[in-house]
Amino acid sequence: MFRLTSCSRRLALGLGLAAALTTLSPLASADGLPEPKGRVILTISGHIGQPNKGKDAVFDMAMLEALPQHSFTTRTPWYDRPVKFTGPLLSDLLDAVKAQGGTVSATAINDYTIRIPVADAKEQGAIVARLLDDQPMAVRDKGPLFVVYPFDNKAELRTSTYYERSIWQLKRMSIE
Repeated sequence: MFRLTSCSRRLALGLGLAAALTTLSPLASADGLPEPKGRVILTISGHIGQPNKGKDAVFDMAMLEALPQHSFTTRTPWYDRPVKFTGPLLSDLLDAVKAQGGTVSATAINDYTIRIPVADAKEQGAIVARLLDDQPMAVRDKGPLFVVYPFDNKAELRTSTYYERSIWQLKRMSIE
């Protein structure tokens, strides 16, 4: 019979705890992404490895709220004062769908489309904001979703390149 020593038990407990702590996003499960229960507000298509509706990944607001939330306050060209944005990191959203491409083609409600390098998601801290000053964003207020960068964190973000990538009224993303 194999007996664990005190040291072996601590090691086994530590490894088990480490395995438990290194989980995927709260949305990920053995069965994949859950299906939305509410109105779909974001569809992600293209090169993804975690669909939940045909070849697409669709999200309602509750699913976006289930991802880790991040906030920052920044000045933007669209508001006359610094405002607080809250939502999941773009990188967390891309991880949730297992995005496998180098570019996100993001489309707004009015069909405005902009290409965002996936590297931006990982390097620049862009979020998919769902709250503005702790309140849900109405369509008339650039909502319900707004890809936004922490412009005040780095001077390089305060350029037309990043302002153009900050797409509001986001409805769809295609991973290329």
